[in-house]
Amino acid sequence: MPRHEIAVIRGDGIGPELVEAALTVLTAVADRAGLEFALTEVDAGADAYRRTGVACSPQDLELMRNGVEATLKGPVGLPDVRLPDGTEAGLLGGILRGGLDAYANVRPVLALPGIDPVLARAGHIDYVLVRENTEGLYASRGKGVGNRWAVADTTMTTREGTLRVCRRAFEIARTRTGAPADGVRRVTCVDKSNVLRSHALFREIFGEVAAAYPEIATEYLYADAAAQALVLRPEEFDVLVMENLLGDVLSDLGGATIGGISLCASGNIGDGAAYFEPIHGSAPSIAGRGLANPVGQILAAAMMLDHLGHQRSAADVRVAVTAALAAGEACIGSDGSALGGPGAIAAAVVEHLPASS
Repeated sequence: MPRHEIAVIRGDGIGPELVEAALTVLTAVADRAGLEFALTEVDAGADAYRRTGVACSPQDLELMRNGVEATLKGPVGLPDVRLPDGTEAGLLGGILRGGLDAYANVRPVLALPGIDPVLARAGHIDYVLVRENTEGLYASRGKGVGNRWAVADTTMTTREGTLRVCRRAFEIARTRTGAPADGVRRVTCVDKSNVLRSHALFREIFGEVAAAYPEIATEYLYADAAAQALVLRPEEFDVLVMENLLGDVLSDLGGATIGGISLCASGNIGDGAAYFEPIHGSAPSIAGRGLANPVGQILAAAMMLDHLGHQRSAADVRVAVTAALAAGEACIGSDGSALGGPGAIAAAVVEHLPASS
């Protein structure tokens, strides 16, 4: 029986509810596929910061880096937990992405049945956004220089950092069937190279990587044009790769077009460590009220299965999510809430899993 060591961060707000729902599905998949998951709980996030003074201990970071094969993470953050400078404490993005060198933030955007779409053509949306995760403007996180009159944040683009995230995007494109509109495997480089030298370097290196993948089509778009195109012609996209800040913005835009970011999962993946999470926040105002939508968290667990080499089981989870939504047995309201709560959604997904994976 294949055994996998997994770390679990239950998170803040609705995080524990969502993670429990995802673990319900993961356990059911494991039973069907003959897998075993050994779970190690990691105390991290805003509540951990409030209780211990650190959002994630060095020991737990080392565990996630070298002691487990992957981490399943719920959303973190609480609005009333603040650092002395007034900014929000307990967020883990800067800690985990850099600390685990999880340089590729992989964010699928896929239209699902049973969801009220924003776009008439939402049924044809199926692309993956690959966001560079350790450089760009967010490399200045906590390092801005200035005073009350002016502040400067510095962006960072390196050759090696860009090479590896672009290679990751092309490797993902190799595994896909192409854009819904034409079936062409395509990677789109999104940047502001007409304005910023760092983005011009990103575009140049993208072209160098593309030369090694002649079977994959390429496209270049400035970020503002890409934002428009993701609304007007989303069916023409397959894989997109971009700098950190641009990826943060455009992935939320993409999530909105399919009915909300609560439906979206993400993987933060390096050459070694990786962690998987939904892309939304912890929504403490609805915690414990039976409203939290676990679809993004469940799909994050499916991404983790892919990463662990269990592609069939991952596909079974995605099929079960789609089938439960299509049958109306997993119901997501127009406001994004889960009818019956996350446990009901998880149970419906389990019912639609095949007998064996």
